[in-house]
Amino acid sequence: MNFDLGGDLPAFVQYAAGQDRQPAPRQERAEDTPVWVSFSNEDIKGLGDAFYFKDQDAVFKNRNASVFLAKTSELGLLNGLMHAKYHKCAGFFTHSTPDSAKDDLQPPPVSASLAYTIDKKDQVEAMLKLAEEKGLTGTINSLSAFKNRYYTSVTGVDSSKWLQNRWKELAGGREDISVAAFKHSNWAQESVILTVQGASEPQKIIVLGGHMDSIARGGDNSVAPGADDNASGIAALTEAIRVLAASGYRPAKTLKFMAYAAEEVGLRGSQDIAATFKREGRQVDGVIQFDMTNYNGSAEDVFLITDHTNASQNAFLANLVRTYTDYKLGETRCGYACSDHASWTKNGFPASFPFEAKFSEDNPNIHSAKDTIAQSGGHSKHALKFAKLAIAYLVEMAK
Repeated sequence: MNFDLGGDLPAFVQYAAGQDRQPAPRQERAEDTPVWVSFSNEDIKGLGDAFYFKDQDAVFKNRNASVFLAKTSELGLLNGLMHAKYHKCAGFFTHSTPDSAKDDLQPPPVSASLAYTIDKKDQVEAMLKLAEEKGLTGTINSLSAFKNRYYTSVTGVDSSKWLQNRWKELAGGREDISVAAFKHSNWAQESVILTVQGASEPQKIIVLGGHMDSIARGGDNSVAPGADDNASGIAALTEAIRVLAASGYRPAKTLKFMAYAAEEVGLRGSQDIAATFKREGRQVDGVIQFDMTNYNGSAEDVFLITDHTNASQNAFLANLVRTYTDYKLGETRCGYACSDHASWTKNGFPASFPFEAKFSEDNPNIHSAKDTIAQSGGHSKHALKFAKLAIAYLVEMAK
């Protein structure tokens, strides 16, 4: 989430905060399409004169959030602004229609909670023994070898294809496991979904997700290895898939592992998917988000995001950590639209977000060419903790 600017705000913020207090000049592109972006009013107030749309009237507004009309070429700039000030990615929702944006001003539905239990200890512990750090490192290195994984770039498309093939390889030909691309109508990069069909209650769905795209200043042409943000989250999911397949585990409920496209520019991929699931009446019993897992910046090991998440499922995750690991737990907040869990929460599904560090102590190198595995010591020991949490979560949730 950080631009490599020696701690300075991006250039357009400097324009906006300059002596004349005028907004930065907009980048014009022939292929630009209009989009609507929603921000929390609290964030807008905190940005003050640096806010990109400070001289525009909101298209829609209530006491909590405001919607502005923007262009696709501005999304990377907005990402930079929100991270430079708040360390968020993205910190806003992007919509293709004004009606969708207006819906964001409605209170989110209250998500249902399960009667959470922990009673599959033998199964979980056997699978945890199979989890290995080297697999996570391999995934991080492979994904961060792409120049960038930006949602409109050639390498962003190629990285999605690579992940589809890798997950198909891990499925090992099992008939109950399938991998499919989720195509988005407004950009090239595809989301990836691996499905493990439930054996007895396939209509009930458990989602484990994280975003695959990466960003740095320059968009399509940037150097954005995104090792921590978010190759590390995809690596945790990938190792959980490998262990699931290697162990022969077959869930009662359906598991869906999701690698979202276009998170960095307004949670666009996860919004598409979560809205589709809601529209189709899918029964999603739980969602967990893995976004940045390999930078051990705090004294504690796993932090649970407490805002825009489901409190009951968060308590269940804390119990999983205490039951199956000796990891130290912490709590932190990340604000409006800070990662893909928010897309599920606003559509009425119970979602949780375990994070690598206290929100103010996470990786300072992300959203730059410096986001490499070297910043985490050249290994994936911290990410392995989250892969193990994913394994415990999927077994105890999908029974």
